[in-house]
Amino acid sequence: MLDLKLIRANPEKVQELINRRHGDYNIQPIVELDRASRELETNRSQLSAQGNEIGKLIGQKIASGSNPQGEEIAQLKTEGNEIKTKLSELEPREKELKAEIEALLLELPNLPDESTPIGKSEAENIEIKRWGDEYISDRQNILPHWEIGEKLGFLDFKRAVKVAQSRFVNLVGAGAALERALISFMLDTHISAGYAEVMPPILVNSDSLQGTSQLPKFAEDSFKCSNDDLWLTPTAEVPVTNLYRDEIIEATELPIHHCAYTPCFRREAGSAGRDTRGLIRLHQFNKVELVKLVAPETSEAEHQALLENAEAILQALKLPYRILELCTGDIGFGAAKCYDLEVWLPSAGMYREISSCSNFKDFQSRRANIRFKQAGKKGTEYVHTLNGSGLAVGRTMAAILENYQQPNSTVKVPDVLQPYLKREVL
Repeated sequence: MLDLKLIRANPEKVQELINRRHGDYNIQPIVELDRASRELETNRSQLSAQGNEIGKLIGQKIASGSNPQGEEIAQLKTEGNEIKTKLSELEPREKELKAEIEALLLELPNLPDESTPIGKSEAENIEIKRWGDEYISDRQNILPHWEIGEKLGFLDFKRAVKVAQSRFVNLVGAGAALERALISFMLDTHISAGYAEVMPPILVNSDSLQGTSQLPKFAEDSFKCSNDDLWLTPTAEVPVTNLYRDEIIEATELPIHHCAYTPCFRREAGSAGRDTRGLIRLHQFNKVELVKLVAPETSEAEHQALLENAEAILQALKLPYRILELCTGDIGFGAAKCYDLEVWLPSAGMYREISSCSNFKDFQSRRANIRFKQAGKKGTEYVHTLNGSGLAVGRTMAAILENYQQPNSTVKVPDVLQPYLKREVL
């Protein structure tokens, strides 16, 4: 959520930054409602002060000998009652205005960081790094991951449709073992890098989704339980960040670094017709997530470190990848700055996203009310939140099935996974 004080102080600058996203966002209704709210608040405060003065005056006059039942006191009481009536009308309207302002604020995206490249769409993202070109095979006719997986008997899409619907997969034998090995390897790697593992609830409430900015904007992309205020989590970012909702953290506890494995669930409502085959865009998928809560002055450095932690998985697996710095027209709704890691898929001859590493600054912490307090200082500050996939497990499996595919239609197990799988070939 954007800071209302910032909008109030410099609406032109806020509108200019938000326009860089090339969306249809207008802050003027918020400016006007805020002005009306503050005028009403001033009026209410003045009326309240007048009512208090009348109350004091009545007490003084009675103390000095005025008749409590006399005309003068009656007139003052009438004036006091009129003020009370006006206040009783103003207070609900003031609450309504504040609620309207908050609802509009929840619809506004984060402001792009000044360093985020300006652009209209993903076509203007900037490639800043490539790694692992030496691991790109020059073999022809590499099978897509879903074909080799079905051929080897451990990706079963047909039976998954029978159990659920399309865009689900049943992992069998070595497929299930590879998924489990990847999860364990990713968690072990991140724990060694200093992250504390969390296994959070997979069902989350509406306040949690609002806190990390999935609600209200992305409700259609999530699965909701019809009888409860509970949703299937779209990413571990939601439950892990919200562990600290409405808390004041001591500055000495920062930074907080968590890693978490969870199944994730998305309708993919905005991607109809895309990636209908394979593991790239499923309704249910496994992911290891990295979440950070940090002091504002360290968030830029923490963002770079987060990116390197995600890279470390791809490098250990020797999977070729590139890094894109996303432009203002492509960054996520809540992000101020974002890097995408894209892994090489040889069957398609292209890189595909496997992780987004985002710095949200204080956007999420304002929505979730997560603050920290410096020793010896008055007041509190909002933490900065960051997160990124470390990594999307199914997409990592897809990359392994293609990049490690052998001419005899077997798949070599990456060296770092062999201790987990106890085998060299799938």
